[in-house]
Amino acid sequence: MTEQAKAAAAAKTIDPNKVLQRVIMPRDEDPLDVRPLYLDEPENVHSHVSSRRAVTVPRSAKVSFASYFNAFPASYWKRWTVVEDVVLRMSVRGSGRIDVYRSKPSGDIIHLEGTMIRSPKAWTEVSLKINLAPFEDGGWIWFDVFTDDSTLEIDEAAWTTEQDLPEQKLAIGMTTMRPVDAVIALRALGEDPTVLNVVQKVFVADQGAVKVRATEGFAEAAKLLGDKLEVIEQDNLGGSGGFTRGLYEAIEHTDVAQIMLMDDDIRLEPDAVLRSNAFARAAAQPVIVGSHMLNLQARARLHSMGEVVDLATCYWREAPGAVTDHDFGAESLRETEELHARINSTYNGWWMCLFPREVVERTGYPLPLFIKWDDAEYSLRALERGFPTVSLPGSAVWHMPWTDKNDATDWQAYFHTRNRLIMAALHSPYDVRKTLMKQGMKLSLRHLLSMEYSTVAIQQKAVEDFLAGPSRLFDSLRTALPEIRELRKRYTDAQVLPSAREFPAPTFDMVRAEQMLTPPTNPVTIATEAGKALVHNLRAPQPSTVDRPQINVPAANARWFLLGNLDSATVSNADGSGVAFRKRDPKEFRELGKRAARNYRRLASEWPRMQKIYRDALPELTSVEAWRKVFEN
Repeated sequence: MTEQAKAAAAAKTIDPNKVLQRVIMPRDEDPLDVRPLYLDEPENVHSHVSSRRAVTVPRSAKVSFASYFNAFPASYWKRWTVVEDVVLRMSVRGSGRIDVYRSKPSGDIIHLEGTMIRSPKAWTEVSLKINLAPFEDGGWIWFDVFTDDSTLEIDEAAWTTEQDLPEQKLAIGMTTMRPVDAVIALRALGEDPTVLNVVQKVFVADQGAVKVRATEGFAEAAKLLGDKLEVIEQDNLGGSGGFTRGLYEAIEHTDVAQIMLMDDDIRLEPDAVLRSNAFARAAAQPVIVGSHMLNLQARARLHSMGEVVDLATCYWREAPGAVTDHDFGAESLRETEELHARINSTYNGWWMCLFPREVVERTGYPLPLFIKWDDAEYSLRALERGFPTVSLPGSAVWHMPWTDKNDATDWQAYFHTRNRLIMAALHSPYDVRKTLMKQGMKLSLRHLLSMEYSTVAIQQKAVEDFLAGPSRLFDSLRTALPEIRELRKRYTDAQVLPSAREFPAPTFDMVRAEQMLTPPTNPVTIATEAGKALVHNLRAPQPSTVDRPQINVPAANARWFLLGNLDSATVSNADGSGVAFRKRDPKEFRELGKRAARNYRRLASEWPRMQKIYRDALPELTSVEAWRKVFEN
């Protein structure tokens, strides 16, 4: 038996059910810029990564495992689980020193203990135990490696527990409209035997025109997953219909203790599955276990650490104390004090989120919302039943950040508006009538001044559909999107062309446009600029601007105080893939403005009645019987 085989055999003596978090390295297909998420190395040090579980620290070096994926988020385990001590176990060979550190909620660092390693030829086992008592409010645990005249190899390192935890399998529910991305995620799931060992079933709700089964690479992914994989082809019922299908199949047709939902358009860190599974098994009470979002376009950036719903304003936002868009390539975990305090979330996006079976059985299924707010509403409903949501550090996937999407102004604006109103009616304990009316009118005016008539039109349809009550929600899973797309065809601002080169060159004074980009900063100047833009939008546009844009506006500059003073412009979309030709229309401006004012007055007057209607309908809207009818059809 080789030395490597002996080390592997020794590592198997650790009960897999007692592993809380494996120490891992990047996968071969990962780009180099993910490395700071796994190792904190000085610029002149480059450790040799020989596998996902093995790394060699070079001579005369200091390498820290105080990294996002390899430090242990002790405060979350202390607060939410029954684990009292964590044991760092690893197989090592060579010479050097291993030191364990912890942080306080403030980010201050404390040395705990360490050990010298002098085993140049034989593999030896290291075991260091740390108590979790002082971690209630924050803090991580990690280890650093120091070498002198020899290298130090580390293999099969893990943060473990000596306590007995229940063995629990999970089912994964994935909904897809992007089969290429789905196949990549499925292959990542199937490549790690340890991950596969905790996964009992993978349900893919295939809702796209191009089917997963017909996609290159599917056969390979299916072979890896074997009979664990089940692809279910159904109509496009949106995220809520696809994710609910995963919950439904897992609850109705398996005995799994956990169900994990995940997006298709992610790049998966497979160990996130194991970490969420272990956290849920160790939880002192059933909790929803959410994963963080890393930026798919800038892999070392943490985009979303935790979110809450502000029930007074009825908007989602980052959780108090949460760090957003943090670049670990520029500032390590050890250097970022803000990352060490524990934060509390009230929901987690369903790019990756795990639900204990009991939570689903007692909370019900998601609302039939198609997309938007289904994840937030579900966690709020679960919390009302005593099941909190924990966004777990070290469990994450890479996903396209929402800052690079047009979803606040394109067809998704309908679902943002309608579903937010439904969430507020169901869960806000405040009288939000004035807030909703003020926000709605302000938002409508901003879109109208920006010549986004299609956005205002579908937002007003959303308000009207909300006021019509919940009786058509299930039908709207199939009908809402086609209706919205048909409505948007009437407006030029919804018609996207590949580039501004499709139009004649703009005529507007670029220097003046630059001056107009300075945002008003106080109530007086904001009111003055809004008044000027309002008067401008009530006048007839110059005839020459109908076919020739005055200016080409980048997405970042598409602000009301610029566009509100123009007659036409091409405006890029958020990801830079196309432009829309926006044209000012005083008649449309007036009609949509009157419609918005009428709808928001009605919303305010009818709010108490609508709250009661939606709350009374909630049990039926989230019942297995209602969803079974949808899937059977």
